[in-house]
Amino acid sequence: MCWARRAGASRFLPRNWGRKFGRVTASQKPPIDPVRWQPPPVDPLPDLPAADVTVVRVPGDGPEDVVVDAEGQLWAGLVDGRIVRISADGSEQAVVADTGGRPLGMHVARDGTLLICDSYRGLLSMDRTSGTLTSLVESVDGRPLRFCSNVTETSDGTIYFTESTSAFHFDHFLAAILEARGNGGLYRLATDGTVTTLVDGLYFANGVTATADESALVFAETMGRRLSKYWLTGPQAGTVTPLAVHLPGMPDNISTGSDNRIWVAMVTPVNTSAEWLLPRAPVIRKLIWRLPERLQPKVQPEIWVVGFDADSGAVVGGIRTKRADFGGVTGVVESGGKLWMSTIGFPAVAHSDVPTRSHS
Repeated sequence: MCWARRAGASRFLPRNWGRKFGRVTASQKPPIDPVRWQPPPVDPLPDLPAADVTVVRVPGDGPEDVVVDAEGQLWAGLVDGRIVRISADGSEQAVVADTGGRPLGMHVARDGTLLICDSYRGLLSMDRTSGTLTSLVESVDGRPLRFCSNVTETSDGTIYFTESTSAFHFDHFLAAILEARGNGGLYRLATDGTVTTLVDGLYFANGVTATADESALVFAETMGRRLSKYWLTGPQAGTVTPLAVHLPGMPDNISTGSDNRIWVAMVTPVNTSAEWLLPRAPVIRKLIWRLPERLQPKVQPEIWVVGFDADSGAVVGGIRTKRADFGGVTGVVESGGKLWMSTIGFPAVAHSDVPTRSHS
C-alpha cells in the first residue's frame, strides 16, 4: 500500500483517485485524532538512470503489488478484489480468484500457495490452480486486522507480515497519514498457527522481505521513510537495526533480488509542503481530512525503484523516469532479467531490464 504525495494535504492525491478507488464523501469519513509529529530529515540518494519501460495493461485498476511464482508467472491483486495471473511475457492474463476485499502485498509461499494481505479480510492463502481462498490470520492480540499490508515467508515455513495501521482500512489510509500515529506493526505467524507481535509503534509499516541468507527481515515504514532490519539469527536476533534512513522518498513494497539487493518501490518523493503540516496544530489536518475531492489538484507520478545493499544499506542500482501511462510504483519484483513494477494509480503493471549493480 502507498500514499502517492498524499502525506498531510489532500491536494497531493493522485489523478483520478475518486474514479479509480471509490469516492469517499465527508459524511462517510471516520473521525481522526491527529498528533504533532516531527518527520525525519531528508538525505539525498545518488542519481539513478532513466530506463526503457514497457507497460502491460491489466483487466482492472490498482495492481498494488506484483510477485512471481516458480514457473515465472506473475500475480497481482486489483482494487475490486480480483487476483490476476500474468504470463512471464505479459501476453496472457487470467482472473483466478476474488477476495471480496482489497488485496495488497503478496508472496508465493514455499508450498506454491499465494499469500495475500487483504485490508478487509486479513492474511489469506490462495491455491494458485483452483483459486480457493483460506483465511490464515483475521486478528492480532484480540483485535481484527484492519490494514494487512505485506507478507513474506522463510524456508522453515514461518510467515511474517505487516499492518500499516491498526486504526483504518485501506479506503481511509490518508486518515492514518494525517493522524501521524505509529499504529503499524510487524508480526510472525508460526507453523503452529500462533501469531506474535515482533515490532509495534511503526509509522505506516509496509513492505517486508527476508534477506537471501534469511539472517534478517527487511521492512519499510512509508511514513517513517526508512528501511530497518529485524534480525532472525545471530547475536542480534530479536532486535531491530536501521538499514537506510532519512530517505527522500516514500518506500512501499519491497523484495529481495537475485544478487541480494533489496528492491524498494519508491512511490513518491518527499513532499515538503505536506510534511510541514505534521509538527503543527492537529486541527489543520482535521480540516484537511474533511475537504472534498473536487478541491484536490492533481500530480504527475513517476517511476522510481531503488536497489539497496542488504548489508550496508548503500544504493546499488535502480531506475528513475517518467511516463504518462504509468507511475507511482508500489510494488517491485525481479524475474527473468526484468524488474516488474506495480501501482495503485493505473490499470497496468510494467517492466524494464534489471539495472546493473553499482558499487556500494
